[in-house]
Amino acid sequence: MRLQFWHTSAVEALPKISSFLGGLRDPFTAGALFDHLPDIVYFIKDHSGRYLEVNETLVQRCGSARKSDVIGRTPSQLFGPELGEHYEKQDRTVLVRGRSLVNLLEMHMYKSQHIGWCLTTKLPLYDKGNAIIGLVGVSQDLKMPDVSSEDFQHIAAAITVAQDNLSANTTVANMAAAAEMSAYQLDRRMKRVFGISTGEWLLKTRLTVARQRLVETDLPIATIALEVGYADQSSFARQFRQASGLPPLQFRKLEGRRRDQG
Repeated sequence: MRLQFWHTSAVEALPKISSFLGGLRDPFTAGALFDHLPDIVYFIKDHSGRYLEVNETLVQRCGSARKSDVIGRTPSQLFGPELGEHYEKQDRTVLVRGRSLVNLLEMHMYKSQHIGWCLTTKLPLYDKGNAIIGLVGVSQDLKMPDVSSEDFQHIAAAITVAQDNLSANTTVANMAAAAEMSAYQLDRRMKRVFGISTGEWLLKTRLTVARQRLVETDLPIATIALEVGYADQSSFARQFRQASGLPPLQFRKLEGRRRDQG
């Protein structure tokens, strides 16, 4: 059986992407595409930081009913001034300085009571005069590890030693020694299993436990810091704020209000 392939006698020139997109019936913003990716938040913002395009995941996590409830608003209007200011500060880094933010490890809180870890990327958008007119961004949820995989079995000892000794001075070197491999080898396997580096996983694990302590107990923040491996409360507060957008005490108060309202 002979296979026949469709062809033309004349080779059709490949169009430029700008011409191709310009010929589409509707402007291509990728929103409809990202509507089908529930583990990714997608958005486009104008130079004032207002949402111009969002996907359904962001709408749902904001506790909104439709995209029109989100479009035209700023992060402070959507998430409240506490969290909104954190996101807007990030946006200004992109919109004013033209600096791309790539794969920031963040703990996100939404009005829908959803809280989770993700990697956030924001890139500037330029007009034809090379002026920044907005930004495009995504936040992708961290994947759940396949604990039955061979890679996970190789790093299981490292995971256990870290989880069992968070209050101690656990380091990447300690974890690598427990797994009987180099720090570089451990890092490669951690990225395959969790999608993040060993250092990022250790930070995520510490701050996840800290968040639980802040929400579920009345322990002093200094005590919580010690329990998750920080001898210096200010270092703990700085890293917690960088990941969540709020200092620990403000986070505790906000979560308390959210739980009372929910």
